[in-house]
Amino acid sequence: MAIKKAAPDTLGVLGAAGEGGRGSLDKDSLAFLATTPIHNEVLFWTAPQRDAAFRMMDRLPLLAKSHVVPASDTPSALPAGAPLKLTTDVDAYMAGQRNAAMLIVQDGTLRLERYGLGFGSEGRWTSFSVAKSFTSTLVGAAVKDGFIKSLDDKVSLYIPDLNGSAYDDVSVRQLLTMTSGVKWSEDYNDPNSDVAKFNKQEPEAGMEALVSYMRKLPRAAPPGTRWLYSTGETNLVGTLVQQATKKPLATYLAEKVWGPAGMEQQATWLLSKTGQEIGGCCVQAASRDYARMGLFILNGAMVNGTSIVPDGWWCDATTKRADIGEPGRGYGYQWWTFDDGSFTARGIFGQGIFIDPKRKLVIVSNANWAGGASDPLAMAARDAFYREVQQALDDEGVVPAK
Repeated sequence: MAIKKAAPDTLGVLGAAGEGGRGSLDKDSLAFLATTPIHNEVLFWTAPQRDAAFRMMDRLPLLAKSHVVPASDTPSALPAGAPLKLTTDVDAYMAGQRNAAMLIVQDGTLRLERYGLGFGSEGRWTSFSVAKSFTSTLVGAAVKDGFIKSLDDKVSLYIPDLNGSAYDDVSVRQLLTMTSGVKWSEDYNDPNSDVAKFNKQEPEAGMEALVSYMRKLPRAAPPGTRWLYSTGETNLVGTLVQQATKKPLATYLAEKVWGPAGMEQQATWLLSKTGQEIGGCCVQAASRDYARMGLFILNGAMVNGTSIVPDGWWCDATTKRADIGEPGRGYGYQWWTFDDGSFTARGIFGQGIFIDPKRKLVIVSNANWAGGASDPLAMAARDAFYREVQQALDDEGVVPAK
């Protein structure tokens, strides 16, 4: 059962509200934030503010309304494996990425686990858009459970308040692949972009905040003809799942994923101003549980021998469904895809879950990139690191020769 948390009034209340013995983990962050003005413009925080806040997003007064996803009653093991031999200086790489955590899991064993920025295995770090891939997985579960009849259904069938908007002709599948053709700006550096504004608008009376904003957007291209990255659309996917299942996303995530996958710690999911989880963002979880999420997906999201999603879902979800204009890459159902069969969940400032089925590989990264939300140099360095890990495993012979 997901539990709603009220926003605390002061940082002093936050300090008293630590989770048992874990409260001290945030002592330095609390002290910093107590003396540093912080506003709700997450994209425009300073690097020190981000360092402090990313480990406690669900406890910040301006953002702290969330639903809890309880830990599993039967946590799954993450046994240590043989240390992975890499040519890269891992400490230097992590410093360049400003990593709070990096885990490499191969064939179910932890081959590398490192932490930085004063963070550790007991803390929770925010996911940002890694949550998009969580929400996509819940769509698959809702299809399997019969709450969503078809991905070719129109979005407005499940979100009636979108009737009469540019989303009238958009299918659930097009929403998942970000090919709706509806106008949107995801410019993280522009305070007037849609991604900066949508959660600050006053909603129409009786209407979910996001839907109130999205239903006013104009059409820019015919549905299915253009890919455009849109956090707003993943938030709509989350709203669609909530309205189809009649359950909060946190509750459905607990039922379908968090419990069955054996997550060791509770997670939280931040809420919009009208009280719904933000489908495109902001799950707070332990780094080891992000690794367990990757393993759950890698193993087909199986529970007692049966997948929580329909047959063929992972093939469709994690291979290129939309051309993003980059050679060797694409976009699936809220997963970034590579033509070699690997795929990744990605969040701003360096969050990620990279999955390579061929090598039974999961790489988790939590970070606070110095160069901003979508630091191109840091992203390129991380992609290069993924390739180095793959090569190291190939050198070990983990992929049988053809």
